[in-house]
Amino acid sequence: MKDQIVRAMTKDGYVKAVAVTSAGIVERARQIHKTLPTATAALGRLLSAASMIGNMQKVEDGSITLQLNGGGPLGRLLAVSDAEGNVRGWIENPQISMLEKVPGKLDVGMAVGKDGMLTVIRDLRMKEPYIGSVQLVSGEIAEDITAYFAQSEQIPTACALGVLVGTDQSVTAAGGYIIQLLPGAPESIIDRIEEGIAAAGYVTKLLAAGMDGRVLLETVLNGFDLEILETTPVSYRCYCSRDRVTRTLISLGREELQSIVDDGKPITIDCQFCDKLYTFTPQQVREILSSL
Repeated sequence: MKDQIVRAMTKDGYVKAVAVTSAGIVERARQIHKTLPTATAALGRLLSAASMIGNMQKVEDGSITLQLNGGGPLGRLLAVSDAEGNVRGWIENPQISMLEKVPGKLDVGMAVGKDGMLTVIRDLRMKEPYIGSVQLVSGEIAEDITAYFAQSEQIPTACALGVLVGTDQSVTAAGGYIIQLLPGAPESIIDRIEEGIAAAGYVTKLLAAGMDGRVLLETVLNGFDLEILETTPVSYRCYCSRDRVTRTLISLGREELQSIVDDGKPITIDCQFCDKLYTFTPQQVREILSSL
């Protein structure tokens, strides 16, 4: 199944929804960061959420960043999405051994922890980005995303995220959905949405059944007259470049750059989001120094 985002709205104008299938994105992240299953599940959920929220912004050249630090053994997690939903991510401790609630069910909440904050940074291409933070509810990520929208943006929201990891540690399914009420929606709509979510069951079960984003939304919002607005392919995409890495080198300052030149050895910088390596010889660093 291809990674894609599906956006929809009920024809009565009361509910908007988005779903993502992201197994390819999460598997690419696993390969880059060499994550073990618990880390794969946690980072995969955050990547899926960032992809959907980034796509929902619909601001050309905008971006969304989700930062998560719950004090658990996984450490800090980061996911960044562009305006289409292409996403990249990073995790501080990818090699944490498997934590399980019960046999076969990874304990993401315990691995992430809940003694910390979820921070959402919206770059809307204005002077300053919008930054909102909320205390973590559970560390399970979907519940924390729900809390963020309710507390920071006052939007009633339901979020579900899931990642399935195979016995060979590869990703077999990943994705989720976000459902939000629009202004003017009657209270009865909330009950109908909750009933649909309960009837559909865990999102991991739906993803394991091979549902794409459209079927996922139609299943959860069963009984609603749903209009599909857009289907967008998405991928794990990093925007690193040699020019950006050069700017990072410049930010070290003259003294640090001069010490690299004096050392006489090449310096290699790896991108935190992907597996690209950028090597600079002492002569190249000297040229950077002379250009300042």
